Amino acid sequence: MRRHVQAALLLLTGSAVLHISVLSQVYLRYVKEGLRPFLVASAVLLLLLGVVGAVRDGLPFAPRRTAGEETDDERTDDGQAADDERTADEHQHGHGHGHGHGHDSGPRVAWLLFLPVLALLLYAPPALGSYTAARETDNAVARVAEFDPLPEADPAPLALSGFIARVQQDRDRSLAGRTVLMTGFVTPAKDRAGTWYLTRLVVSCCAADSRSLRVRVHGAPAPPADTWVTVTGTWHPGGGGALGTSTAPVAIDARTVRRVAEPVNPYQDTTPLLP
Repeated sequence: MRRHVQAALLLLTGSAVLHISVLSQVYLRYVKEGLRPFLVASAVLLLLLGVVGAVRDGLPFAPRRTAGEETDDERTDDGQAADDERTADEHQHGHGHGHGHGHDSGPRVAWLLFLPVLALLLYAPPALGSYTAARETDNAVARVAEFDPLPEADPAPLALSGFIARVQQDRDRSLAGRTVLMTGFVTPAKDRAGTWYLTRLVVSCCAADSRSLRVRVHGAPAPPADTWVTVTGTWHPGGGGALGTSTAPVAIDARTVRRVAEPVNPYQDTTPLLP
């Protein structure tokens, strides 16, 4: 890859990162919200490097100056360059055959760097979904010393992490007899027919360190995988320990399942808004 192409790649990469982090919120599919300033700074740095490279080496398909447009200084520099080239050739022949390509060109595989850049500009890859969630170690929630009272609304809106924590840690059994409302995407359950998972993926830094939160859903047919839904129902008691213990089943008997739009930040386990 020649230097003027490298300059074009830097400009395209900087533009792509700036597009997903400033002109849209697509970056939330890949990293947490707090990393946005670092993305913007990286994009600006890439653009500056690309501009410097373009000024120095030009850009692909840019018009080149003809020999008649050269100045005296440039002709002097060309003569010196020719002498240097002859010296380099003599040195090269003294050590055997050459490499067969110029030293300002990188390996051809470097052209593959254009693929992720064009993907961000033309079609940004979606956030992680059911394929990842089905292969993650699930339901690692923080230990809660004391639970706040459930919202008085009926149904009570809960984040998936809040529901999981109350099911397996709340000794006061605040979920007993209460109807709750939660939002997530659908992950098929291959281990038990007639059930599926309401799922969230949460991240500490970026999509690479994601972990899943899953609640098994009973009593409702499974929508297509990766569909975002809001589920209303009550805790499902069968197949495990008592409510408020670590062996209690993280499951819900669904009363209603309603499709909703994917949230702007799919990796943030937030409490859903009441309809």
